[in-house]
Amino acid sequence: IPYEDVQLSATQLIQCAANVLTAVNGPLQQRTTILDLDYSRATTFPADYDTDLESAWSNPNLFADGNDFSWETIERNRNIYYQKQLANQIINQMNEIIALLSSSLNIHLNIGQQSIIDTSQVFMSLESKSIESLSNKLSQQMVNVQIQLPENLNLNLSNNSKISIRTMVTPLAPFGNTTTQSNINLSTCVSFSILGENENEISVQTDLNRPIEIIIPRDSNLIIPSMILQNVTSMNSTPHNQLFNFQYINITSTLPISVHLEIQPLNSSLAYLFIYKFDQVPQLNSSIKQIDGSQLFCPSGLTNESIYHYFLDNQQTFGHQSLIFGLRELNSTEMSDVCSNSSITYLPITNERFNFTSNYQLRIYTSGCYYIDNNNQWKSEGLIVGPLTNHNQTQCFSTHLTSFAGGFVVLPEPVNWSYVFAHADFNRNKTIYLTVICVSLMYIILTIYARYKDKKDLEKLGVTPLPDNHQSDEYVYEIIVFTG
Repeated sequence: IPYEDVQLSATQLIQCAANVLTAVNGPLQQRTTILDLDYSRATTFPADYDTDLESAWSNPNLFADGNDFSWETIERNRNIYYQKQLANQIINQMNEIIALLSSSLNIHLNIGQQSIIDTSQVFMSLESKSIESLSNKLSQQMVNVQIQLPENLNLNLSNNSKISIRTMVTPLAPFGNTTTQSNINLSTCVSFSILGENENEISVQTDLNRPIEIIIPRDSNLIIPSMILQNVTSMNSTPHNQLFNFQYINITSTLPISVHLEIQPLNSSLAYLFIYKFDQVPQLNSSIKQIDGSQLFCPSGLTNESIYHYFLDNQQTFGHQSLIFGLRELNSTEMSDVCSNSSITYLPITNERFNFTSNYQLRIYTSGCYYIDNNNQWKSEGLIVGPLTNHNQTQCFSTHLTSFAGGFVVLPEPVNWSYVFAHADFNRNKTIYLTVICVSLMYIILTIYARYKDKKDLEKLGVTPLPDNHQSDEYVYEIIVFTG
């Protein structure tokens, strides 16, 4: 078969398969809506509902949300249940099609040649190389995707071996067979494989000292929410003793995430001191230093958009539930001392309450690097989010090759703890304090009463032995009496 015919057939087949894969994952990723007719067909009772005891329809626990067994919940989750089954089936069929097309195209490729399928639905590249070409760092760039291998990658193959490098990009990452929240519905899916002469995938393992770098783009139509104004100057007139303006964000996640903070001062000539601590309120003064990290924000570090950036990767946030950070505006003396001399490493510490002369805007988002395993589960082992991650892409450092996607979520406005502390006095919150006190007293009284009743019940359960009126009797009887 001529190569041109194979290329044309492969393009149409992979394009059709990619369309089906995107369509079946669209509703699961909440990127497309479900048609009423499809929803009706998915929730219609099967003909063997009352005879097939092993049918999923016979087990409402599969479709309930905890204790919510309402009909609407069961219908919605039943549709998702079967949609996930269909999506996983199509993923497996898609992998089979890719393997067959790779084998057919690879027959016509000599060492150094490349076959590219580039459509709006899918990008696929298959390149034939010698093992010697991997001795130098290999960089693949296509459709905003970049994959960079480390130097001296060892594949345990002879120097004259022929390999094939397959790269594939689909516009929407598959939902997978996972119950964990990965937030990959705005990510493309990037697959990178190295094939041997027998068309089998070669396992590639490296370490985080020499990682594989992958740049994963997001949906080009993504609209980023605007930054949130922080009216910190209004707190200058409020009585408080806070040294920093503290804010709290919840970073609880089943899969590791990175945290990205963007601070845009309305006055770009100001400098700030930024501190943070996981799971606790950070403290920094002349006598206490309880922080997990800090950063000086000087005007020289502003981006072209006049934004200060701070980044915490997924290794730093792993195992933590919350992040509390504080920001303080530096006065002119502190700014002159620490911002004019880049060699200064100490922090400007003060015991005076904060005083902001200008407001700033804030935006916080999280990202993540994930791969899909053989069971269609999204995992994060061996992946680190890189500092080049932004609104448009996720930079991942990996120790292995497979299919990757990047998570992305813009967080809501964080809780302003400085405002909470400044307005927590009794006179401002009489109703709240009295309600809490009354409820607490009622709880204590009920607890004491319940304990008293429990002790009475235990007394009633006791067994009292009675002396025998005839010493010669040999029979023993046991009678237990309980009065409620």
